[in-house]
Amino acid sequence: MTHTRPAARPANPHFSSGPCAKRPGWTIQNLQDAALGRSHRAKIGKAKLKEAIDRTRAVLGVPEDYRIGIVPASDTGAVEMAMWSLLGARGVDILAWESFGAGWVSDAKKQLKLEDIRVFEADYGKLPDLSKVDCNRDVVFTWNGTTSGVRVPNGNWIAADREGLTICDATSAAFAQDLPWAKLDVTTFSWQKVMGGEAAHGMLILSPRAVERLENYTPAWPLPKIFRLTKGGKLIEGIFKGETINTPSMLAVEDYLDALKWAESIGGLASLQGRANANLAMLSDWVERTGWVDFLCEEVDNRSNTSVCLKITDPKVAALDADGQAAFAKKLVTLLDEEGIAYDIGSYRDAPAGLRIWAGATVEVSDMQALLPWLDWAFGEALASLEAA
Repeated sequence: MTHTRPAARPANPHFSSGPCAKRPGWTIQNLQDAALGRSHRAKIGKAKLKEAIDRTRAVLGVPEDYRIGIVPASDTGAVEMAMWSLLGARGVDILAWESFGAGWVSDAKKQLKLEDIRVFEADYGKLPDLSKVDCNRDVVFTWNGTTSGVRVPNGNWIAADREGLTICDATSAAFAQDLPWAKLDVTTFSWQKVMGGEAAHGMLILSPRAVERLENYTPAWPLPKIFRLTKGGKLIEGIFKGETINTPSMLAVEDYLDALKWAESIGGLASLQGRANANLAMLSDWVERTGWVDFLCEEVDNRSNTSVCLKITDPKVAALDADGQAAFAKKLVTLLDEEGIAYDIGSYRDAPAGLRIWAGATVEVSDMQALLPWLDWAFGEALASLEAA
């Protein structure tokens, strides 16, 4: 079986789940005002960093009494900073339904060596039972599982009168999904996801409750300089005013500012969410009428509108062993890559074989629409090769 080669092509073939597509209309000329060759501690550098913090607050609607800081090592660095600085004061519940959540479990057990840990796990495509989480303990979780395409549907399961802190890895959720700030004490993300920014810089957002913990709790383990958020028992306020712990890339900062200004120009958070939702709707309609593919996440309300993960359900492919299914998916992905239609849309290496298509706000719905016939074409070509083997 083969499909007719489509005539229309996506104008932008960048469907990677990180770093993600640049915002529509982006060119390197947009970054001419970057403070290159200048110290990030100079007036101009600090002003740029403070502007990035202020615009982030405005677009995301972060409460005024929450601190926002730019930290090293992308989202991973921000999560690690929070875990190493805050955990250990009380028991912790950690949720894992994809590879990054599993990484936080491993770090808590093997690196921090916490003893009072409860782990709630689920297979790729599913969520653990959120009703079993005890919010009087600290809670560590991903809002949107980038490698599984599964998100928590809302924050209703988080107690408003909780005694513990919630530490939320929101890297592929921020700017595309509703984040209930009153339920989140630590929120992290990177610029490279929904905003299409550059890698290596993370954002750390702290509630007043998280700040109180930082100022009144000292972990039992030593903290590397790059993780230290307090000095003499007080929060280092400069971090949350643009005085970064280490040297940031001022080119990357300018790129993030460009993305934030674009977000403001199209209507802010509601528009960003609407664009991601429109892309998911386009994909959902296609999956509904296509017999060879389905969502990895079965629950509609739990499906990501950014990192959309798909499984190949065609009987001939499903009958293959795991290596055969992986080879088939790789063939399909390679065909699209060679044609210049879609780059980097294979499943994450630890996830079940299939496709992972970024549908976030920087992806035009017209490009998503143009991609879909090519997915059918590539499947037909890959299946023909399988049948001929």
